[in-house]
Amino acid sequence: MNIYFQNACERSFGTYPLKGEELANALHTALDVGYRAIDTAQMYENEADVGDALRGAAVPRSQLCITTKVHPDNFTVERFMPSVEESLKRLRIDQADVLLLHWPPTDGNVVPSLKLLEKAAQAGLARHIGVSNYTPAMMETARATLDTPIVTNQVEFHPLLDQQAMLRAATRTGIPLSSYCSVARGEVFKHRIFDDIGKTYGRTAAQVVLRWILQKGVAINTMSTKRANIEANFQVMDFTLSSVDMDRIDAMTKTGYRIVDKRLVPWSPDWDAAAAT
Repeated sequence: MNIYFQNACERSFGTYPLKGEELANALHTALDVGYRAIDTAQMYENEADVGDALRGAAVPRSQLCITTKVHPDNFTVERFMPSVEESLKRLRIDQADVLLLHWPPTDGNVVPSLKLLEKAAQAGLARHIGVSNYTPAMMETARATLDTPIVTNQVEFHPLLDQQAMLRAATRTGIPLSSYCSVARGEVFKHRIFDDIGKTYGRTAAQVVLRWILQKGVAINTMSTKRANIEANFQVMDFTLSSVDMDRIDAMTKTGYRIVDKRLVPWSPDWDAAAAT
């Protein structure tokens, strides 16, 4: 079974853009609430803060699923392995549970970095490997390139963005998706439908959104610094949205609201072209 769908690992606590004491407080709260999957990245520049926070945590390392991601600037033979080793030092761990390629290279040729990722796993630097922000075509290439299973493709996923092409690719390739920007950085809360559905179940709008994502077969990554929100984001396993409510939310994806694209991140692929896949 995919690591992102084992035990609590389908609910991951994201750490971007937290740092320092704010990160430590939020992470300790998340662990106290029940989170055991932690998501960070070289690009976030907070791996050392995560490592420091986890060192002082009551939860043993064996119960944690720690994910980090390799910066595209390190997708070279000379820099890849040293960068991963530095990440592990900053995190104070011997091995990442999941190591992802954070973005595809700008030239679109994903094979060299995929090969380096697999070598990192073979060298014992990671238990599992995956990718992030890969298009459907890139997912096909990844499946055909590597012998090592790819445990996830972490992508923007929320009810305001039609990701049917990504879901179809996940089915074809056997590479499950995990989400970031799960509540569209608050944009979902401008739409009354989530509150209305939440009242039916005695749940918040955010819990409805997160439950919808899970029922799509997609793991969730959430971040908050407020205990009430951290608890609510974690407590989404004890109710199920009806097929009618799932369909109502599905209709919202036609809004086409995308947060992360080339205007924000230079490594972002051409998602408009990829959506036709």
